[in-house]
Amino acid sequence: MIPIRDINPTRSFPFITILLIVANSLVFLYQAVLPAPQLERFVFAYGVTPIEISRGVDVPPLIGVPVYLTILTSMFMHGGWLHIIGNMLYLWVFGNNIEDRFGHLRFLSIYLLWGVVAALAQVLVNPNSRIPAVGASGAVAGVLGAYLIMFPQARVDTLVTLGIFFTTWRLPALFVIGFWILIQFFNGFLSLDMASNEGGVAYFAHIGGAVAGLAIGLIYRLLNPSRTSYRYYGGWS
Repeated sequence: MIPIRDINPTRSFPFITILLIVANSLVFLYQAVLPAPQLERFVFAYGVTPIEISRGVDVPPLIGVPVYLTILTSMFMHGGWLHIIGNMLYLWVFGNNIEDRFGHLRFLSIYLLWGVVAALAQVLVNPNSRIPAVGASGAVAGVLGAYLIMFPQARVDTLVTLGIFFTTWRLPALFVIGFWILIQFFNGFLSLDMASNEGGVAYFAHIGGAVAGLAIGLIYRLLNPSRTSYRYYGGWS
């Protein structure tokens, strides 16, 4: 299932959401033009490497700044076209409503916080890994978790594959996002049984970000019950 748009009007322009998409896109375009050796060095230098975070020691290639800053730099890097397109699509569809409710600067702060929690969750699972992790997936997972709590009944136009056929269904966010989160938990805990947990998808970053998003969304909803109301426009399609 691929979300295309949500039917959930906002009251403000999503400056931060667009800024984040632009920033991620510019960094990825920079990565795309790097020769392979320089790209590898860039990823190993500015991606978040668990052993660096768990031990507080910079592993070559050195970057000359505290290794903990890679938790932030890694959030604006991606491993390929599908990686960045998927993350930015989810951020575009769901980020504007979260920004609308939290406010621009608060949303930016919380988005970065979700990314930090996501990175630390992945480090906790595999603290000795020397494989750098990159991507906005953890922070975006926080957006999804908050959206699930704050707007569970919001309708989302979703592209669904039925064999070789494609169709669009309008589904509740509870189903679309809930299904995505369940898949992350399933794949994450399945990966714990594998002989090697090196490389691949950082599922526990997704899980950490999603759980942090669920928590923030729940706190916000408890403190602002009237601001998470949703008016449903239109029927199923």
